Amino acid sequence: MHIVTLSFDDGFRKSSLRIAEIYEKFGLAASLNVIATGHLKTFVPPDEFHVGYPKGDFGLWNELAARGHEIMPHGFCHANKQKLPFEQSTDLITRCLDVFSKELIGFDPSKAIFNFPYNASTPELERWLHTVVKAFRTGGSGINRLPYRGQVKLTCTAYGPENCERHLDQQIKWLLSKSSGWLIYNTHGLDEEGWGPIRAVYLESLLEHLLAITSIRILPVGQALALANG
Repeated sequence: MHIVTLSFDDGFRKSSLRIAEIYEKFGLAASLNVIATGHLKTFVPPDEFHVGYPKGDFGLWNELAARGHEIMPHGFCHANKQKLPFEQSTDLITRCLDVFSKELIGFDPSKAIFNFPYNASTPELERWLHTVVKAFRTGGSGINRLPYRGQVKLTCTAYGPENCERHLDQQIKWLLSKSSGWLIYNTHGLDEEGWGPIRAVYLESLLEHLLAITSIRILPVGQALALANG
């Protein structure tokens, strides 16, 4: 078996709606990771790749969750936690999870996957998060072991700031060269939105192509992890 998860970060409103539409065309659930305060007027863009691209609010995230898509936390304000003291990082993560608990219907931190902004974690934060959430995603190899009981640390790869389609194609080819494995690929928006985007037309073509390969399952992280219990 091969699993492919495209992990879409930052919660760009326009892209998220289009991603959901494309996934639904194929009967699939998308993996969308959103910033807890990204929709607020007080949100300060952390870099140029967030400027000018409106983010969805929890009205949208509840709508997409009800349609079967996976909505997971991507930080309180998109801070790089490798550059912050441990106590400040844990406070930001706690505040993020508190917002999700309040605003996202049915959200349970113990069942959540926390997606580190910039895929930047520390060993100390990882040990702490082990007691707080179901799993977390950070930087590393894009290829993970197939889901197993007790799996907490997930690693992903990404490419940018320009279009990442060629790199993603290479990662899928690498996955399929192995007898089994789980590719978690971190992308962001569609077309012009965000760091390392892909085109909407490419995403639709890619999903159609992957569905034709009998060994591949296309799953969001939570559904993939659930396979270990099933």
